[in-house]
Amino acid sequence: MIFATVGTQLPFDRLLIGLNSWAMRNPDVPIMAQTGSSTHEFPHIETVSHLSQSEFRARFEAARLIVAHAGMGSILSAAELGKPIILMPRRAKFQEHRNDHQQDTANEMARLSNVTVAQDNDDLHEALDLAVSRGFEMAPQPSVSQINALDPLIEAVRDFVWSGFEATEIQIPAFGKRAA
Repeated sequence: MIFATVGTQLPFDRLLIGLNSWAMRNPDVPIMAQTGSSTHEFPHIETVSHLSQSEFRARFEAARLIVAHAGMGSILSAAELGKPIILMPRRAKFQEHRNDHQQDTANEMARLSNVTVAQDNDDLHEALDLAVSRGFEMAPQPSVSQINALDPLIEAVRDFVWSGFEATEIQIPAFGKRAA
């Protein structure tokens, strides 16, 4: 099963429309999507607007592939559970968010072996086709040293996301340099 989530704050119909059109061509692949506040109909995928935390976790664990907006909660859950994830970042130019911080997040997370980034429906369809052709297997896993190099970043982000934003200052350790 593919589990898709768009988060709970804003609609993200561009992702859901792309997923629905792919599902129309691939009716044998079960897809369940948490749609948030979308008012569109998606006849080729099973949908629910919201899930409790335990229901969300159960769907996430049962899925062989995750498709999501580039929210840190989804990214961290996929990493924690060893799930491949396709990220489609929300974009300000499409009025999907106030700014392009999800694009920045997706660009950084794309270095992880379980992350694929799709910018549009063509990319999404290509990534889904590839995932199905591989039997939903992830790309080769990074070495232990690569994983350990990301631990400080993941821990800092996890602390920030789950802290309830109580901290007034957050220090994220350096873990690599961004290419110019």
